[in-house]
Amino acid sequence: MQRLTRHLTSIMTTLGVAISLCALAPAATAAPAQAPTIQPNPAAAPALLPSQDPFYTPPSGYERRAPGDILRTRQVALGWRGTSVPVTATQLLYRTTDNFGGPSATVTTVLSPPGVGPGAPRRVVSYHSFYDALGAQCDPSYTLRGGNMTTEPIDLPSITALMTAGFTVSVPDYEGPGLRWTMARESAYTALDGVRATLRYLKAPRRTPIALFGYSGGSVPTGFGAELAPTYAPELNVIGAAAGGIPVNPAHNLGYVNGKRQWTGVIPALTAVYNDTYDLDIQPYLSPKGSRILRQISGECIAQFADAYPGLTDQDLLRPGVGGLLDVPGVRQAIAKNVMGTLGTPRRMLLGVGNSDGIGDGLMISGDVAALASGYCRRGVATTFTEYRGMSHTEALLPFTAEAVGYLGQRFAGQPARGC
Repeated sequence: MQRLTRHLTSIMTTLGVAISLCALAPAATAAPAQAPTIQPNPAAAPALLPSQDPFYTPPSGYERRAPGDILRTRQVALGWRGTSVPVTATQLLYRTTDNFGGPSATVTTVLSPPGVGPGAPRRVVSYHSFYDALGAQCDPSYTLRGGNMTTEPIDLPSITALMTAGFTVSVPDYEGPGLRWTMARESAYTALDGVRATLRYLKAPRRTPIALFGYSGGSVPTGFGAELAPTYAPELNVIGAAAGGIPVNPAHNLGYVNGKRQWTGVIPALTAVYNDTYDLDIQPYLSPKGSRILRQISGECIAQFADAYPGLTDQDLLRPGVGGLLDVPGVRQAIAKNVMGTLGTPRRMLLGVGNSDGIGDGLMISGDVAALASGYCRRGVATTFTEYRGMSHTEALLPFTAEAVGYLGQRFAGQPARGC
């Protein structure tokens, strides 16, 4: 956990620079807004966890509402550990769709840039946090309000960069109430329905330009959202999507991460998520060590589990003779439902990934992202692909953020997307 905390501290520092870079990028037709100032505020953190807060519980009969319908609203203050960000923030509970097509409800947090008032034209970015959660205390709707004191709000600098460029930002709890981390369809549905709810709240015109933005775990709703938007939400005017640090095929990432010093905690975390989502009944295949680790990580956020098990392999989680996780019945089939590039054709894409060891960034595989870009190109998608050579997963976040904000600004300005 200490190693990942240092990673997050580095992100917080470097993204402060990214805000300046983004403000200088050709991101908007209008001049960039002044960055919101973080100021002292003695206000306490939220008293209730999302699992205890009645705001998150949808009203009776919500299942009959349309996806994207607003069920409840509230104004909130944002901040962390005695600081606040003086921006307009509204949270929306909205109806959405779960991974299997059933009704669900989740929350998005809507932030308006300084100087953009009611009735003003909007350029909306659905920003997808890399919150990678096993517990509701990790939800952005909670952490952005100062909840979960064990995890720094590493999204605030990225969100501030987007607002500085003049964008209205919607931050959905895209993993849904079941915390289905990396699940393609649920992540996409909740992100797109969060945009629908945001436009309804803003009373924005139907053809308001929309962009999707996400890094690491946040690239999942970004990429799959872009793929599914033409069929699930065809009315949305998605002008572009920027996804960085992308887990294209989780089966490949498993082999790449196995036994590493960092990031191996994602192996048991994703084991738990897949088991819960697809009812895999993995318990009979777990070793005593595997059972113990899955109990330990239950309810944790990525900052707690990512680096907690250096050298761990998937075989360590399993009984002798099982082989690896891909040999457990149902696992390969479940992963195959969450491979990016298989659910639809996006309109315009920016893809980015680091490459620190000739294979990938330590967590994501550069060749997989390059192949995804090539696949989109063959389907006629204007795709920009950038490999940040020599950079790890954490280090690549800074240049990706700067490039993505500039890229989206060009799309909002109506400039043609360059690429293949």
